Amino acid sequence: MRSTRFPRRHRSRQDRRCETGMVTMKLGLVGLGKMGLNMRERLRDRGLQAIGYDPNSADSDADSLEALVESLPAPRAVWVMVPAGAPTRQVIGQLSRLLAPGDVVVDGGNSRFTDDTLNSEILAEHGICYLDCGVSGGVWGRENGYALMAGGDAADIDRLMPVFDALRPDGAREDSFVHVGPVGAGHYAKMVHNGIEYGLMQAYAEGYELLAAEESIVDVPAVLRAWSKGTVVRSWLLDLLVQALSDDPQLAAISGYTEDSGEGRWTVEEAIAHAVPAPVISAALFARFASRQDDSPAMKAVSALRNQFGGHAVRSAASSGIA
Repeated sequence: MRSTRFPRRHRSRQDRRCETGMVTMKLGLVGLGKMGLNMRERLRDRGLQAIGYDPNSADSDADSLEALVESLPAPRAVWVMVPAGAPTRQVIGQLSRLLAPGDVVVDGGNSRFTDDTLNSEILAEHGICYLDCGVSGGVWGRENGYALMAGGDAADIDRLMPVFDALRPDGAREDSFVHVGPVGAGHYAKMVHNGIEYGLMQAYAEGYELLAAEESIVDVPAVLRAWSKGTVVRSWLLDLLVQALSDDPQLAAISGYTEDSGEGRWTVEEAIAHAVPAPVISAALFARFASRQDDSPAMKAVSALRNQFGGHAVRSAASSGIA
């Protein structure tokens, strides 16, 4: 049964105004962080005009959001690449007051898909169109291109296709771009993508630790590199792990503390909502939580229980180097 969280919108006169073709492809880009700045440069490399605004970046082309909007020809297109949640909502609110009917806003950040309906409704009150787009490619995207998962009206997708084509890798469009469905569907697909990423990363990490624990394995990085071609576990993530170990064979320069950006949690919540078993993604998420505990209270309890029922030795906090 189709989720009611992606409601079918009735085509009003206001909606139809969004189908006006773009006069010229000049894109405003809000947010020039690690992703946004590289996206701006890739668009320019591909011959598109991209004007960036970021109050916290020296690379900003405009002094204000108002100036950015004024520099764009109507109907305008603005791509938002700011942190999910309150920062995105703030920018959407500002754009709703600055843009005009027929303009279009794309949220390319990692917003939760449930936020897209609200963003779309806020903009629709002013006749402004809205697309959500999951973007994958990381800091390598400027050179390699980005995989794009877009949600929204097909007519609005078509209008922005020159932008999507410039951002994605060369080759068949279907290999790196998909119109997933209505508003919210793009971010839903990106959420699941990132949940899978959690599981893949955790599997590689556990394999690395097991190899490093075995004395007979004399060169762990060499083993992982030998998996890079021909094996069924080869992937870009494996290549990146090989590169990281090449730079620092013992990974001595970094801590094991691992953040999560939110999508892993949301993926697990959606798995529960749909009664879909997701043990690998769930375990990978919980492993990140465990990485943040210097001395896990849960594992202290396990140690105490083993001592109580079996008399197993318990290591004191002092002997473990924990004050």
